[in-house]
Amino acid sequence: MVFAPNISYKTGHPGKSAEEYINSGMKYLAQNAWVDSTKMGIQGQSWGGYQVAHLITRTTMYAAAWTGAPVVNMTSAYGGIRWQSGMSRQFQYEHTQSRIGKTLWEAPELYIENSPLFHLDKVKTPVAIMSNDNDGAVPWYQGIEMFTALRRLNKPVWLLNYNGDEHNLIQRQNRKDIQIREQQFFDHFLKGAPAPNWMKKGVPATLKGIDWGFDYN
Repeated sequence: MVFAPNISYKTGHPGKSAEEYINSGMKYLAQNAWVDSTKMGIQGQSWGGYQVAHLITRTTMYAAAWTGAPVVNMTSAYGGIRWQSGMSRQFQYEHTQSRIGKTLWEAPELYIENSPLFHLDKVKTPVAIMSNDNDGAVPWYQGIEMFTALRRLNKPVWLLNYNGDEHNLIQRQNRKDIQIREQQFFDHFLKGAPAPNWMKKGVPATLKGIDWGFDYN
């Protein structure tokens, strides 16, 4: 079953808004006998990826999480540009999608509140991150910040980088690849399937494109 919630955002608190609408919906669904509340997963891409990253710092209700192209540090992303258009990123945090409503200097506490990076020590949910080095919308170092922080904190985390591909995957082989990995990831954590080699051992950079790590041996 897939649940796609509608979210009403409060300016200054997009993270808390996601908590209120997504988690409450999941808790409501979990009241049904045909929902296993111990095996619920969460997945999101771009702004949805941000919300996934935020939610796993605030709750342990999800057994596994998949986040694509997330912004996890609004303070470092604020000063960057959108690589495809060359536009400053500041506007989107102040007024549009991120809805902080103020500049970084007017309300630094809101930027910290809504940046998962500052709260990753609370994460207990296994999480996979997709962050691509040709992403023109979200700087791919945001995914690196999340990955290195969770590794430093000894949390279960995996990072996928589709070299040369974009914010939303364009290359057909990469679209096929991520579907396989996401299926394997959630099958392992939600259905008890064995973990594939890419999850157990990783894929060394020297074997990227040679050994896919899909096997279970």
